[in-house]
Amino acid sequence: MPRLFHRPPKYRLHKTTKQAVVSYFGRQIFLGPYGSPKSHKRYEEVLTKWRTERHRGPAPLSGQGATGDGANKEPKPKDVARGVTPETLRKKAYNGTPLTIVELILVYRRHTHDYYRKNGEVTREAGVIDDALRVLRKHYGLTIANEFGPVALDGVRDAMIDEANWSRKHVNKQINRIRGLFTWAAAQELVEPSVPAGLKTLAGLKKGRSRARETQGVQSVADEVIEATIIHLPEIVADMVRLQRLTSARPGEICSLSPADIDTTGDVWIYAPSEHKTEHHEKDRIVAIGPRAQAILRPYLDTTPVEAFCFSPAASERLRRGQASARRKTSLSCGNKPGDNRKASPLRSAGERYTAGSYRRAIHRACKKAGVDQWSPNRIRHTASTEIRKLFGIDAARAVDGHSSATTTEIYAELDLQKAVEVMRALG
Repeated sequence: MPRLFHRPPKYRLHKTTKQAVVSYFGRQIFLGPYGSPKSHKRYEEVLTKWRTERHRGPAPLSGQGATGDGANKEPKPKDVARGVTPETLRKKAYNGTPLTIVELILVYRRHTHDYYRKNGEVTREAGVIDDALRVLRKHYGLTIANEFGPVALDGVRDAMIDEANWSRKHVNKQINRIRGLFTWAAAQELVEPSVPAGLKTLAGLKKGRSRARETQGVQSVADEVIEATIIHLPEIVADMVRLQRLTSARPGEICSLSPADIDTTGDVWIYAPSEHKTEHHEKDRIVAIGPRAQAILRPYLDTTPVEAFCFSPAASERLRRGQASARRKTSLSCGNKPGDNRKASPLRSAGERYTAGSYRRAIHRACKKAGVDQWSPNRIRHTASTEIRKLFGIDAARAVDGHSSATTTEIYAELDLQKAVEVMRALG
């Protein structure tokens, strides 16, 4: 159907950048923040030009034919967004043009995705921040940043409760992450320092005094449930569970375990993870490995290269295939030959190390097979900590788990190591 040139171009919202946009003879023209006086004024200018040129039809772009890539072609939305930086926003603010929250979100997301990285990959924290920013953008994206106050923040919190159905504790954390956006923006001189200071006046939700749902904390998992689940786990993952139960290590510390990180000179081995939860706080972490845990780990140390990971999904897959081949009843002269029915380029292949996520998913699958309530590896750590606390006291549990404040790390470092060694000599 031919284009009707007597129909004026429509003023529209560009969802990606939250700007007003109009399509003009096959080109997109961005007018400014959607709904702003500036965008409507620019729209009237475009309409005036359109009324003059509408009977001529789309003219060739400057320097090119009608079908070429013109020198005056409007930039694509991605190019527009890429040009928005803290520097350009700062200049814009200095010139007296108010900044919108959606503009702050655009540059802040780049900052969080660069800052929250470990081993070259974006961490889960950046994704959780994105969730909070998504709610903020939906309800207050076009709000002037300097006009965002505690009442508006309370409105965002209501949306988190009513629309996202987040728990009370999670809502409080997400509100703090939004405060982090404005604190960062104030440090970049994009908003007035009074904005983040004002947002801090909004008190957090209290238990039993809000509409937000409550959740239970991480609970211990009974040893009977662990044993029932282990039966349905791959052999390597089952050893990971057993080792974590004896050492009270974090799931990520079990996944990243490598022979290069273990000192085997003493009767209690010392594992110093190369990566752990609090390493960005410049804290050291030690995991003591006692005799029972050593018996589980020793075969992996004997067969794993020094720099490789002890627990490998690729090794687990090779073990599974070998066991399946050993159970084969059909003669090798009949049916498929080993390996001839594999895909040459599978969409997914087993990696060289487990992650906390893949470790957790393996346990969840085994729980389903065992017919027990689903549990996660974090709960193993709670089970071990509870036992240690009952037998040796709270200080021993803190020493084994590596719990300490930044101000007492140096004071308790040697004491923690000694207590952890004593506990694991008896239990591990």
